[in-house]
Order: sequence, then C-alpha cells, then structure tokens
Amino acid sequence: MHLTDLTPGRTAIIDNREHLFFSGFAYLGMHRSADFNARLAVGLERYGSVFPSSRISNLQLSLYEKVEHAIGTLLHQQSAACFSSGYLAAQGAIGYGYTKGEILYAPNTHPALQLPGATVPQAEWQEWMARTVNLINQHNDHTYVIAADGVNPLTATINDFSALTAISKRTLVIIDDSHGLGLLGPDGEGCIHHLPKNPNLCYLLSASTAKAFSAEGGIVAGKAADIAAIKRMPVFTASTPIMPALAYALLHSMDDYRQAKLTLEQNIRCFSELTQHIPQIYQHAPLPVFLMEGPQEVYDYLLQHEVLISSFRYPLPESPKLNRMVLSALHLKEDLEHAAGLLHKFYFPTDKDTNYA
Repeated sequence: MHLTDLTPGRTAIIDNREHLFFSGFAYLGMHRSADFNARLAVGLERYGSVFPSSRISNLQLSLYEKVEHAIGTLLHQQSAACFSSGYLAAQGAIGYGYTKGEILYAPNTHPALQLPGATVPQAEWQEWMARTVNLINQHNDHTYVIAADGVNPLTATINDFSALTAISKRTLVIIDDSHGLGLLGPDGEGCIHHLPKNPNLCYLLSASTAKAFSAEGGIVAGKAADIAAIKRMPVFTASTPIMPALAYALLHSMDDYRQAKLTLEQNIRCFSELTQHIPQIYQHAPLPVFLMEGPQEVYDYLLQHEVLISSFRYPLPESPKLNRMVLSALHLKEDLEHAAGLLHKFYFPTDKDTNYA
C-alpha cells in the first residue's frame, strides 16, 4: 500500500515523486476538470454543503428532481431516485427487490447489491445464466428477482445478459451499473444499451455517480411505479440526500461527460493498438481496463519506472494479485506510449527497443 497527500488524477505523488497513475475509477477524470470544479464552487455558493432536510419533508429542493429527471432520461427509464452514495442506492434497489420475489444473485455480485446473509454462487457466468433462465421459466410470474452487476471491472468484462431473451415469466432484473454508467452506449447510458428487450423483463438500474461522473452519490432508475415505491422506503426517506453542490455540478456537466467519454474512447483505442502485440495483456472493449497476465513482477517493474497500476488479490485474500491498468480521459498520448514501451520491455526483454513515440 502507498500513501499520498493529494487526490490522484493523471498522476499521483508517492514519496514526493510523481508517478503516472493508471488505477482507480475516475474514468472520465472529471474530478480534475477545472470546469467541473468551477460548477461545484457555484453549487457550494448557491446551496451550501448540505440540504438540511429529509427527502419527504414539506420543503423540497427542486434540484434533486432535475437531477433525477436528467439521469432517468439518460438511462431511458421512466423515473429515478438519487441517493447520497452508490452503495445506498444499490441497497435501496435490492431491498425493494426483496419485496417482489426470491433474489437470484449472479456470480460476483457486488456486496452493495447484496442483502445480509446473501449467498452468491461460485459458478461460470453462462452456466449460471442458463440454469437461472430454466428455473424462472418453470415457475409463476414474479417468483424470482435477478440481481447482477452490469460490468465486472476486476476481470475487465461486460456481463452477457443475452440469455434473458428466453425468459417467459415476468421477472424483475436489478442491475448495478456503477462501472458502465457514463462509459457504455452511444451517450453513456450504460448497460441498458445492450440489455435484451424482452416484454417479460422489468429492469431496475442502480449505479454510483462517483465513478464516471465524479460526484459522490447514487441513482436508481426504472419504472415509475417501482421508483415511487422505493421513495417510500426508509432507505430513501430516512437518509441524507446527495450533497446539493455535487448534484448541481453533475446536472450542468452532461456535455462535458460526453466529451470526456470521447477522449477516453480515443485513449482506449490508442493503448489497445500499442499493446496488441503483447499477448499477456487483454481487454474487453470498450472498457478502459487492461489486465496483465504473468508474474507479479510487472507491478514492481512499472513502479520502479514511476508508473502505478492497480494491483490487489482477488477474489480471495489468498488469491494471486490481479494486475490491471485503468485508463482515464486525463491520460495523454505520451503517457500511453510510455507505459506501452515499458510493458514491451518487461515482457520481451531480449527485443530491441521499440519506438512508441
């Protein structure tokens, strides 16, 4: 573990030395955007640091409804509810799901989308999906509720929900799309862009807005009736709402998010081309996460050359460390070329130097 006194952006300061930073989840880099932070300052001036009232009090801040409408529209959903964190939003979604049927958790479902005592299966995704579809089709409508992540950022995969086209019974599907919102789809609408359009399925989407949008908060979006019911639950009514200054900055940064998404996509294409000759590196397009196979020494090698990547043990404490390079919209072409050149030297030490400039 390394300590720093400054929030990393394109770089991170470790032991008073600047390192290129290829980790974290600020995919669009908005937390380092001067325009975004200027809007945040305007929000602080206008609203202060907190709206000191419940979301069901007799005085409401209209800003929250505007944010909910904007994100609900982005996700192509009838309605939305915003929370102070992505974890709380997911708990609201799964808590509501518990009232609608028996929860069927997908493999590797994030803890935020789990209820206490939940059992998450250790199975291959496609095997679990086939078994789940068969189980649902053998029972009555609304017997089961599916809970799953839209994206597994640790394995750099977008989960495949195509098998849901075969479901013939009415089913609520709750998906946490914290690592897809702002990244996937033409407009950053997330995994809803590629989810099956089956009339038997009702989607309920939860997501953290702290990832791509750099605004600490969460959202649940879906059918108007479902959102109305969630807004009557204590997880919504008794919780402090998202910081209004952040809500203001988020609402007025939609165009900037789209532009940053384009920049990130360009960085992904560039780094993919630079590393396409290295078989130990793989990535599930269009995610900005590149996994590196092979020895743990790749982490140490990059760190020696002042490049910090993501590296920790997964899925168990005793598992081998998972090495990932996470791109953001903040990275420059020369950053990508430098990192790719180092990786080439690490994996192919006997090759002649390759010019990436």
